[in-house]
Amino acid sequence: MPVHNAHFQFNPILTGAVLQEREFKQFRDLIYHIAGINILPTKKPLVTSRLEKRLTHYKMKSYSDYFRMITSSNGAEELQIAVDLLTTNETHFFREPKHFDFLRQRILSIAKPHKTLRIWSAACSSGEEPYSIAMLLHEILGNKSWEIVASDLCTKMLEKARMGVYSMERMPEIPKHYLLNYCLKGAGKESGTLLIQQKLRERVRFIQHNLIEPPPKLGQFDVIFLRNVLIYFDNETKAKVVSRLLPSLHSGGYFLIGHSESLNGVTESVRLVQPAVYLKP
Repeated sequence: MPVHNAHFQFNPILTGAVLQEREFKQFRDLIYHIAGINILPTKKPLVTSRLEKRLTHYKMKSYSDYFRMITSSNGAEELQIAVDLLTTNETHFFREPKHFDFLRQRILSIAKPHKTLRIWSAACSSGEEPYSIAMLLHEILGNKSWEIVASDLCTKMLEKARMGVYSMERMPEIPKHYLLNYCLKGAGKESGTLLIQQKLRERVRFIQHNLIEPPPKLGQFDVIFLRNVLIYFDNETKAKVVSRLLPSLHSGGYFLIGHSESLNGVTESVRLVQPAVYLKP
């Protein structure tokens, strides 16, 4: 039966707080101060969506209220949550394969008899990079003396990395022979996941580290991975980060960055040997 002359009243859908420009600037300045990361103006929707759940959790009406909370004297725990949410954590297994080809070709020449081969995966996110390195090292060196230190600012990502559990959707990123030798398929409640085997997990040490702060006393490394993170820093911060990492690299060691990055104008302490691979003389 047709309805004639029906009148409907529409109420606005409540979408919660709106992130104002001055509030967005507060969060941008905070993250830059804490982590050196320059959040671009185009990332405002991302900041909004990632922090919205925290406002909902606390039933807050504005982003200013949340900002005051995380910068208060007793807001350290929630501040870490906010930092975790606002730092980028995209990564993949065997990302930028040419780096792994390079490492495969150089491992035996880098590894010295009676000396532990040490690699630092800085900004390791959820662990795909250090576990990719570990698979390669175990394949070539077996149980010989080698170790990997992996660091990140985000505590949530480090927790995930230590567990070594990933979605089966990540399988295509891992070469088949590595899947067979170093990964376990989840069953029952763990169906749909894969687990990095313990023999690799125990060779990777995960620690929290903020790249713009002086590094902890970790000793010297033969290779340092700092890939796809410099793009989030301005030139001054890039120089600061690199200058703090290079003293931890052995002479003759390699410093790897992302293929979309460059150390031109950042440091003269290393020389380019192939795209995104630098040697410390």
